[in-house]
Amino acid sequence: MIYLGPAGIPTVSRERTTIGGIKCAAELKLTAFEVEFVRHVGMSNETAEEAGRVAKELGVRLSVHCPYFVNLCSQEPGKLEASKRRILDSAERAFHLGADVVVFHPGFYGLLSHDAAFKAVEDACRNMLDRMRVNGIKGVRLGLETTGKVSQFGRLDEIVKLCKEVKGCTPVVDFSHIYARQAGRINYDWIFEKLKPLKLKHLHAHFTSMEWTPAKAPWEGNERRHLELKVNKPSFEPLAREILKRKVNITLISESPILEQDSLEMKRVFEKLGHEFNTSRSPRVFRPPISSVISRVRGSGIAPRLW
Repeated sequence: MIYLGPAGIPTVSRERTTIGGIKCAAELKLTAFEVEFVRHVGMSNETAEEAGRVAKELGVRLSVHCPYFVNLCSQEPGKLEASKRRILDSAERAFHLGADVVVFHPGFYGLLSHDAAFKAVEDACRNMLDRMRVNGIKGVRLGLETTGKVSQFGRLDEIVKLCKEVKGCTPVVDFSHIYARQAGRINYDWIFEKLKPLKLKHLHAHFTSMEWTPAKAPWEGNERRHLELKVNKPSFEPLAREILKRKVNITLISESPILEQDSLEMKRVFEKLGHEFNTSRSPRVFRPPISSVISRVRGSGIAPRLW
């Protein structure tokens, strides 16, 4: 199965709430939605349960992105515990949402060696998973995201190694972060081969075009800003071909500035390559009417194929 959807509330959603965003995504025939806790976890468990009920009814797969203020490599106990708490609070909401993965950027190397940073992140993940079990948070994986700056813990090999050693952790592959970190180079076949030892049943991933800047080493770069898919850096179609060739079960979250519009563009690329999406399950609640959503999408200057 291939699930596509936005990182947060679609740009065309009139109702600027998580539930409204989920309904809008379903109305556009998108099947995934990432709940974004950018600065803090501002959602009650009761709201999470309601959002999860709506998503289940509409056939939308949910995930959660933690606040960005996380550093599991911190050597300051207070900052380390605050980082864990942000992830654990996000995992609690993910549990009530019915989401199966909570995504976060693990941290920064700082003055630590790469090995020491790995040990710090590993210890923090084991501690959080223990606390999740004690508190009855089940079915939620810690999703360690590949990162886009050389100062950040999160090379693909580090993430894969940690997920092999710690049950309950899973990789979140941000293809554009890998592209930026590798100074504008990406090999999708190489990425999927690196993931093979994990024997994943489902891969959670992010995609957008990316502007990057050079790092000190000529083979390294740093992410600068997310761009629309049409920029084609990196190119999406080769990834779509690789996914179809390998029959990968995947959720692809669009982090483009035009969130859902580029999710729809990704869908169009898959369809062009011969993939047929199952749209037999139609949402029972349409707010606002689909005609108004189409009008607003077209009014933005983009007229994507919706299904």
